[in-house]
Amino acid sequence: MINDAIKLVMDRNKLKASLMRRETLFGGWISYDHPAIAETFAMTNFDFIAIDMEHAPISLSSAQRIISISQGYQIPCLPRPVSHSNDIIKPLLDSGSDGLIIQMVETYDEVTRISDLMKYPPLGARTYGVNRAQSFGLNFENYVKNWNQNSILIVQIESKEGVKNIESITSHPDVDGVMIGPYDLSGSYGVPGETDHPIIKEASQIIIDACKNNNKSCGTQIANPDQLNTQEALDMGYTFLIMGSDLFLITNWCKQVSKLIKNIKNG
Repeated sequence: MINDAIKLVMDRNKLKASLMRRETLFGGWISYDHPAIAETFAMTNFDFIAIDMEHAPISLSSAQRIISISQGYQIPCLPRPVSHSNDIIKPLLDSGSDGLIIQMVETYDEVTRISDLMKYPPLGARTYGVNRAQSFGLNFENYVKNWNQNSILIVQIESKEGVKNIESITSHPDVDGVMIGPYDLSGSYGVPGETDHPIIKEASQIIIDACKNNNKSCGTQIANPDQLNTQEALDMGYTFLIMGSDLFLITNWCKQVSKLIKNIKNG
């Protein structure tokens, strides 16, 4: 058990170091809670796995299973909670997540409040408890000693306000990476769903440039990844990419099969 806990710290440290060096990284995005999906994703050469708890009906207990499966394959796991509330952040951390992806961050002060919930005193105000994160008490001292240094915080920029404040947000020392939320960003700019709109590309480039200026990793999600759009995203300056999701994979397959069936039936 202790050796396994040490391996988790090493995997977490490796991902954090890669984010800090702005290395090219790839993640998988889970929206369905069946453990077989998590296990399949964990065998797919991802550098990390993210869990969408903001827009998907994934419960805390399901998230803990996904975290456990991912880490069992030595893949760090970063859930995205539905809100900035400690009511969900604390149990996710105690469930053993390697960090968090936090949606809709708009100011430097918001980052500070989130970090305060994540870090133990004296850096933050996270309370001390015993759960899976601390190996149910078997690795408490080691976990608490290392957590403040190796925990991972990725903030999502999804609004005009976030773009306006991106230089200060990316200057925050506790931010390990920034992820652009293209759908919410398009809605904030009045072109909902038009993620390729010039105004969204311009806003995205502002975020990418700020991340480079402040030495932060910068990422986004590609709904239907292929060689061309993946390379285009890397050429734009993104350093990590979420390669679609289980939801998008199934939806895209349904669209293709639906079209195929329609064509065959119509002769």
